[in-house]
Amino acid sequence: MAPQFVPYTADVETVEPRFDEDLQTVIEKTERYIAESVAAGATGRAVRDAHAKGYGLVRGEVEILGGLPAEYAQGIYATPGRHDALIRFSNGSPHAGADARLGSATGLALKIFDIDGPTLLADEPDTRTFDYTNINGPIFFCNTVDHYLFIQDLFLEAPSYFAQGRPGAHRFFRDFVTGKGTLDPEDWAWDEFLAFLRLSQISPMNVLLSTYWTMGAVRHGDYMAKVRIAPDPSFGDAVVRRRIDPTSAAEVFRPALVAELSERPYAFDIQVQLCTDLERMPVEDVTVEWPERLSPFVTVATLRIPQQDISGDGNLEKMDALSFTPWRVTAEHAPLGNIMRARKKVYRHSSILRHKLNEQQRTEPRSADELLP
Repeated sequence: MAPQFVPYTADVETVEPRFDEDLQTVIEKTERYIAESVAAGATGRAVRDAHAKGYGLVRGEVEILGGLPAEYAQGIYATPGRHDALIRFSNGSPHAGADARLGSATGLALKIFDIDGPTLLADEPDTRTFDYTNINGPIFFCNTVDHYLFIQDLFLEAPSYFAQGRPGAHRFFRDFVTGKGTLDPEDWAWDEFLAFLRLSQISPMNVLLSTYWTMGAVRHGDYMAKVRIAPDPSFGDAVVRRRIDPTSAAEVFRPALVAELSERPYAFDIQVQLCTDLERMPVEDVTVEWPERLSPFVTVATLRIPQQDISGDGNLEKMDALSFTPWRVTAEHAPLGNIMRARKKVYRHSSILRHKLNEQQRTEPRSADELLP
């Protein structure tokens, strides 16, 4: 039997009782970290509170496929065609510095150009750009803004924890589970901690070989989905620099990416997994991976990356000045759930402050040509 996809309705989302108050606290902590990062960080510049270190800005092209089943041909995927794109590869850590200090969580942020319709950002509705901000794991380690209050602190303070060896690591794990001592035992953050452990065990690899997920759910027109960007197997097989050893040099991810793209083109598949069961494929619990046996991922577009030279320092400067947010999308692709909702204001405040401190112009490009040849 064909799967029955759950239609989107507004009541699939719930709002936390203290959402607005907790979100304001998160924003204040984020802005304080960004302001202090100018002096405290390794770059002498204000950095993002996540994905602080980028590995490269890459030109691409998204081809939205024709002939898709009606349930998948929704929103921007209802109209086949080709669109220029920009891709930022990055590390997920809020810290910069040597790759060995930052872990193996990596991100792929995608900006697609010439998309019809207003975005969900009130101050820039007519940019005609569409963003994905995906990471190399299908789940996330925080379900509520209330929990993000202490999880954010833990990640910003992680270097000082782990610099103390095993005792520091034990304190980090204890503080994660117990909410730094604020949670009752029956409310300890076990699901989120186990999700964190799973993500922390990702093996380092060339960023071209990772698969990148939206983590949280998004609207897909009349339905709900998770979206992933997965390597096209035929291109993945051609990658030469596959294994990455972060201890071998201060910089390992960027040199491998630069070398591969200087030698050959690449391609990813953009894939959609539609929700068929809200209990086993929840919107609000982002620690749960949606089972593919209930709904497989279906390719709706191809992301092609031509052979190119991204080796210059100017590449990183242009990448750093860009802004990506999961809310720079049309209404048919709105992010869903408390954590995704929180990201709307946090990303905006973070971007505004970071650009101000770095004396960068904060404008959305109208084409890939504005930044890359």
